[in-house]
Amino acid sequence: MTETDAARTREHVILGAGGIGGLLAAALAHQGEDVTLVLRRDVLKTYPAWLSLDQPGGSFRVSVKRVAAVTQPYDVLWVAVKATQLDSALEAVPGDATIGAVVPVLNGLDHIATLRGRFGHDRVVPATIAVESERIRPGVIIQRSPFVRLTVSSLGQERLGLVLDALQQFGFTCQFSADETTLLWSKLVFLAPFALTTTAAGVAIGDVISEPRWRMRLEQCVSEVCAVGVACGATVDAARTLAAFKTFQPQMRSSMQKDVAAGHRPELEAIAGPILREALVHGIDVPVTHELAAIVRANASAGR
Repeated sequence: MTETDAARTREHVILGAGGIGGLLAAALAHQGEDVTLVLRRDVLKTYPAWLSLDQPGGSFRVSVKRVAAVTQPYDVLWVAVKATQLDSALEAVPGDATIGAVVPVLNGLDHIATLRGRFGHDRVVPATIAVESERIRPGVIIQRSPFVRLTVSSLGQERLGLVLDALQQFGFTCQFSADETTLLWSKLVFLAPFALTTTAAGVAIGDVISEPRWRMRLEQCVSEVCAVGVACGATVDAARTLAAFKTFQPQMRSSMQKDVAAGHRPELEAIAGPILREALVHGIDVPVTHELAAIVRANASAGR
């Protein structure tokens, strides 16, 4: 990479201006990157030309551009929509758009094949992000957790190294991973038990852990998901995963729980679907994951 490449401003386009997309956009803009949000046409007219980010350590506001569709070249496309919204959101991005790297930070696994089918294998650089971040109204994002952990496939290291450096300077914990299967399953073994138990119980993670019956479900779900992940070729460990829950803030709630509480469609298929399907393929019994998914489905149907 030349000195000119390192010095130039990179252009980012963000598909999905919710809690995750808004956080990424605000962080990148704060670090001097050029940031454009892709918004629905009915939202574009009234959406503010700025983003406000409230973090545990303070708050700030940055200017951003806004468009209804991707019509010019960009260095990076960040895909941060809900899995349930991916197909409709992609209508704003032509498959032949000039984009250096497509970086999805969605929950689950299935979106990778969808995006690679549209943009090609090498342009899509899988990534995961761990944070509790929420859009409370258009342009206003609250980062509730004290951490942001971003892991990106090493497939994009040359294209995204300087971008991750900028996010690291902002306060993210960033790393590249050479093992794509482990990268994706490493998030799922945390996310699925966290999302399913908090949503099924209707309480924050601290209450799940403190209540013996729900803690047992959490522990069993972690064991089941890790077993499926290992069968799929991922290097994941149930004991290490459970130990990491001790670092969670007790008041943390999952986005799935928030969606169900608000009467929105939860990402149940994206999060639980791959586990249940792969468990069937590999002959692994996952009764607690099945039970929790059924409770979440019933809660969502009841409009909770």
